[in-house]
Amino acid sequence: MNDILQYKNYHGSVHFSAADEVFHGKILAINDLVSFEGASVSELKLAFQEAVEDYLETCLKIGKAPEKTYRGTFNVRVPSALHKQASLFAAIHNITLNEFVKTALTYTLKHQEQFNQSLEDEGMKPGRA
Repeated sequence: MNDILQYKNYHGSVHFSAADEVFHGKILAINDLVSFEGASVSELKLAFQEAVEDYLETCLKIGKAPEKTYRGTFNVRVPSALHKQASLFAAIHNITLNEFVKTALTYTLKHQEQFNQSLEDEGMKPGRA
């Protein structure tokens, strides 16, 4: 599971630099790069909250929307065999490949616990939304 901080509906990544002996991260899903760091977990959490507050204050001052705008389109790179299987599946079910991918994403997000369990069963490290 990924370590993610949450504050006021904002999320922040968490990483550790062994070389610098510091925790660090960035605010996710915004149009700007806002990072934070701390020497301890409690310092990191406080720095994240301060970064969110500063970012929101700055956005308010300059009249900018703080949330990242998503267009609803993105590229997905998959192995050619998987691409073929997905295309055939969509054709057999009389839907577009785009509709198939959208349905698969929606299904996975609605069944996150089962998805995380299947990742664990495969020896992978699940994340948490």
